[in-house]
Amino acid sequence: MIKLEIAENKRHFISGGAPFFYLADTVWSAFTNISMEEWNYYLDYRKSQGFNVLQINLLRQWDASGSDLNQEPFARCEDDGTYDFYSLNEEYFKRAEQMVERAVDKGFVPALVLLWCNYIPDTWASRIREDKKMPLDAVEPYVRYAADRFSKYYPIYIVSGDTDFPSERANAYYRTALHAVKKYSPECLTTLHIQGRLAEVPAEFINDGDLDFYMYQSGHNSQFQPTAYTLAIEFSSKPVTRPVLNSEPCYEMMGYSRQNYGRFSRVDVRKAAWQSLLSGAAAGVAYGAHGIWSWHKKGKRFGVTGEGFDSPYDWQASLKFEGAWDYGFAKWLFQMYGLTDLQPWNIVLKNTEEIRAAATASMSKVAIYMPVNTVLRLDADLGEYEFTIIDLEHRRFAAAVITVQEKTTVIDMHDFESDVLVMGVKK
Repeated sequence: MIKLEIAENKRHFISGGAPFFYLADTVWSAFTNISMEEWNYYLDYRKSQGFNVLQINLLRQWDASGSDLNQEPFARCEDDGTYDFYSLNEEYFKRAEQMVERAVDKGFVPALVLLWCNYIPDTWASRIREDKKMPLDAVEPYVRYAADRFSKYYPIYIVSGDTDFPSERANAYYRTALHAVKKYSPECLTTLHIQGRLAEVPAEFINDGDLDFYMYQSGHNSQFQPTAYTLAIEFSSKPVTRPVLNSEPCYEMMGYSRQNYGRFSRVDVRKAAWQSLLSGAAAGVAYGAHGIWSWHKKGKRFGVTGEGFDSPYDWQASLKFEGAWDYGFAKWLFQMYGLTDLQPWNIVLKNTEEIRAAATASMSKVAIYMPVNTVLRLDADLGEYEFTIIDLEHRRFAAAVITVQEKTTVIDMHDFESDVLVMGVKK
């Protein structure tokens, strides 16, 4: 069983004293949509790819795909059929615990969302859905129940889900849940999952000692993909230093939000990952496949409420998307090169911010992500480094050709046709 802690430098995770690269799959709808047989198959496949964290909504995901399973976290009110938030469904949570236990036995850390924003008043989701909201006085009993049942597995507790912190009333829910889960589960890490492209988090949460690390979401809007790196910079520069990761970059084969025509490709999601990792969010990254997060089955309902995404692929098809292997390869590279403490390094002499560079604290390694091939000029004398070009599409390695002139390092164009990681190791 993995028990995560925060490293002394407050930049990454450790487990058993060793660095831990957080590589999550977003499977928000697991507890309501996935059969036990499907769950076992899914866990084995993702484990083979190197994933070690599973992001799951503890309650029903509001935009999950249709399911034949009858799994609900609360009893229903007799008068209107809505949730009775004071009456937890023991059978639902017993089954959820069985799923968590299987995942933990296979080497995963569960990251459980306590309060997705549709359950909270005043949030962006509550304004477009008329669902009954959870009463504030039901929050702590629910959180305590969850802590009593799941904390023996050392999950991460993601207090909020996709929230925008719209009001003091909404913030009171998250504050209550955060403090309650730390009170009842002091050894478990906590974080907040926030709305896509959001950079600001209320100061009360930034300064709250019960919050352990930062998540941001670069999201699924095709016009704002640079937030993969701009938000990494923003969160790694917060006044209270914590590990940072992109908890929801664009999902592979997800339709663009706002019902715009188009889908995010394998290259798009790989780009979002590397731009995040080299811009201050080096603690890890989450992957998503359009069909896995909602656990979609062909022929089942998929709504367009909220962001308005195009239809998902069947879960069995989306599980095999190639981009998941790219994310596993990223984790492998971080471990192989020892890139745990990467921090951004502004040395790229090019009229673009798309090329991202970072170096380890000791300056013994430098990593540069290039989405498009070009002659690379760097504002530093890196003559003491040996460089390798890593083709991220086909996972091939090649020696780089470099020259140094007047403290400027020039790396010639490579022969690969897709994006690359330029890896430099001091000799």
